[in-house]
Amino acid sequence: MTRKPRDKRMSIEEVVGSLESGMTIGIGGWGPRRKPMALVRALYNSDLTDLTIVSWGGADVGLLSRAGKIRKLVYAFVSLDSIPLEPNFQRARQTKAIPEVVELDEGMFQTGLRAAAQRLPFLPMRAGLGSDVMVNNPWLRTVTSPYGDAEELVAVPALELDVALVHLNRADEHGNASYLGPDPYFDDLFCMAAKQAYVSVEQVVDTAGLTVDSPVQRLLLSRMMVDGVVETPNGAHFTTCTPDYERDERFQKAYAAAAGGSEEDWQAFHDRFLAGDEASYQEAVRAFQEEQA
Repeated sequence: MTRKPRDKRMSIEEVVGSLESGMTIGIGGWGPRRKPMALVRALYNSDLTDLTIVSWGGADVGLLSRAGKIRKLVYAFVSLDSIPLEPNFQRARQTKAIPEVVELDEGMFQTGLRAAAQRLPFLPMRAGLGSDVMVNNPWLRTVTSPYGDAEELVAVPALELDVALVHLNRADEHGNASYLGPDPYFDDLFCMAAKQAYVSVEQVVDTAGLTVDSPVQRLLLSRMMVDGVVETPNGAHFTTCTPDYERDERFQKAYAAAAGGSEEDWQAFHDRFLAGDEASYQEAVRAFQEEQA
């Protein structure tokens, strides 16, 4: 008797409801590109606290820092691209609202994820040597190569995650997922580095449909790497989800203006866009876009 792979479809609420305060959560995507924003918005509105967030950061880090959710942040950068410094993150750093920050070189960040994905305590690399990364993170260690000229290398510790949250274009109900844009953004590393991984997608399709219009090489995640699948159209808004949609620059400017403004400015933005569930957010966004047309 052939057993069908498990149906892993979940709601946003079920995913966030499975999480606990104090967890280490890796958030995929890259700055303002293909972030799992529907899941991030649910985290923003949850009762979860004391989180360690690991991210190539964008508005995900900004929102969660504004909500006081982050105890420790491990990051390589936090940017909105067209707005170089994420305003909520800037505010959190200036007010020291994040108790512990670990800023790594981008290569070191990737290597830490690779080490965790391979279940290794660390991986060696040259990046970081002779830089202030080592000065600002004195807990980092070096190792000596046992081969050749005994070269000194940075021992990048594994970035082990309790949970990974990522957003892709398509998935089947079992957790096989594909990206259709220009870059995988290391989402597979986040999933392999985590004890549990949840993927939100624009559309859940039949397994065979994953390779109808795109090559099999774009199947980034296998079902063995994924614990839950959430279908949430426009779920990466206001970040990119190429080719389904690009970044909503007008909305991003409104977000940044509110984040960099007064408490009243942010409260008004929160009340209009963030106070409700995902359906309420998407409806408010549609109204905003109609106003801007």
